[in-house]
This record gives sequence, C-alpha cells and structure tokens, in this order.
Amino acid sequence: MKQKVIAIVGPTAVGKTKLSIEVAKKYNGEIISGDSMQVYKGMDIGTAKIKKEEMQGIPHHMIDIKNPDEEFSVADFQYYVQKYINEITERNHIPIIVGGSGLYIQAVLNDYNFSKEKRDDTLTKKLEAEMKQFGIEHLFNRLQKIDPIQAQKIHPNNYRRVIRALEIYENTGLTMTEYQKEQSDESPYDSILIGLEMERELLYNRINERIDLMIEEGLLKEVNDLVNNGYENYQSMKAIGYKELIPYVKGEMPLEESIELLKRNSRRYAKRQYTWFKNKMDVNWYNLAPFTINESFDDILVDLAGFIES
Repeated sequence: MKQKVIAIVGPTAVGKTKLSIEVAKKYNGEIISGDSMQVYKGMDIGTAKIKKEEMQGIPHHMIDIKNPDEEFSVADFQYYVQKYINEITERNHIPIIVGGSGLYIQAVLNDYNFSKEKRDDTLTKKLEAEMKQFGIEHLFNRLQKIDPIQAQKIHPNNYRRVIRALEIYENTGLTMTEYQKEQSDESPYDSILIGLEMERELLYNRINERIDLMIEEGLLKEVNDLVNNGYENYQSMKAIGYKELIPYVKGEMPLEESIELLKRNSRRYAKRQYTWFKNKMDVNWYNLAPFTINESFDDILVDLAGFIES
C-alpha cells in the first residue's frame, strides 16, 4: 500500500499553519514545512516560521536545517521530505506537508527524478564564468529562446536555476520542460491536497497586516543581523521579506518605501502561488471567509476522515 500524505497548500497568509495544527491533532500527524525558505536558520520572522508555542506539541520538520550561506535545491528538498515521510509513516503517524512552494511540493509528490542527470562541473564553471562576464541577463535571454516555458517559471535573478536549465539542455539535448515531461505521472504516495483560498481583497489585507506585524516583531533587526553576518549576497537573501529591506538597513532607501515594496511583492507572490497550484496540481479547494473559518476547518477535518480511513 502507498504511504498516505496530506498536503495543505495555498498562498501566503491564508491560514495554512493554523489548519495544519488542527489536522495534526485530530489525525495523529507530524508536520513537514513545505516552504523552501524555512530551512534557513536565523530567517524566522521574514519566512513566517511557526513559533514554538504555536506548535502545541506537534513535531515539525524541515525547519532550521541549513545556514543562510548554504545552497538548497528542489532536489535537496525532495530528498529530505521523502526521508521524513518514511520516518513519520514508520511511527504510524500521518505526514502533513504544509506550505506554498508549489514546485517543491510537486517534486515530492510526483517523485521527480533529479538524479538521472548529474551535475557537470566543467559546464557549470563555464556558464558561471559567462555570467560573470556578460551578466545573468545574457544567460536568461538564452534560456528564453531555448525553453520559453521554463523561463517563465524562473526569476531572472535566480542564476542557479537558470544555469541548471541550460546544463540540462546542453547535456541531453532536451529542454527542462521536455525533461520534466518525461517524469512519471504516477505518484509513489496516496496523497490528498487541501487548498485554502479567500477573496482577494481580504487576502491582500491579511498580507499587509502580517507584514506590519513582522516589522513590529523585529524583522528589520533580523535582516540587519543577516547582512552584518555576511549573508547579503547569498541566494537565501533573495527571498521576499529580505531583499526588499536590505536597501533600508544599508541606508539606501526610506523605510516606508521598503515596506510598501515588500507588501507589493508579497501580494504578487500570492497571486503566482494561486496560479501555480490551480494550473499544476489536483487540489481540493476550500474558500475561507472571515466569520466562517472555523466552520470551514471543521468541514475539512470531516472530509479528511474518509481519506484517512480508506
């Protein structure tokens, strides 16, 4: 029999953490963070990491396992999460993946084969040298011509993913899009995806309020400490919540402007998260409204009963 896995997905600030605790308490679950940035130590407020007192004794995994100067790929995420799924299942508990990093969660549930094509160090160094000489835009423009579908999924500044996509093409003759299509559609898990959504204006207000609270809780000090510790130029600091505030802590941008930029980028990210999950994965969606959130959670718990018992 396939291992059962629950995934709770949706945009930032929609209420995934709160629901995950309720599901874990009712169905003897352990929670695996499905957020690609919560793996980093010292990046707590900006990634909205769950606080110890909020965990209510539920074990949490995939939090604080890397330093901000360490690389962490989709393949790394897949390896760790699949290991935790095995361990949690062996304890007769239910693994619950919770987060908004769509590609990462999809890579776990669909068991993408990342190991088939090994890294080519010579080619990597050649592409990195090209990037240093001509800029990341030069490589990204090449990727757009070779594989426009993949280029749409990658931020132009995410040089690691740009280089990896070009490596795949130069090594195999297949674009990353073609390579991923060859992956099996058969999941190794018996999984169910619970998606949370809410009316856009309400969600955007929640995002704005969450960011104001992050500032109150010390996000500026967190960013300043990370910069002072030498992490500014690492990939981890390109995350939303950090890159917008670096100019402020360095005295290059007014605070108000930095915060507004963070709010705008967070709202846009939420919109991209919706698009990803709705287009790429088979999600059971539940709409949350301000005065009926508890009732919606009750409905989800009831609906999960059939999945757990099947």
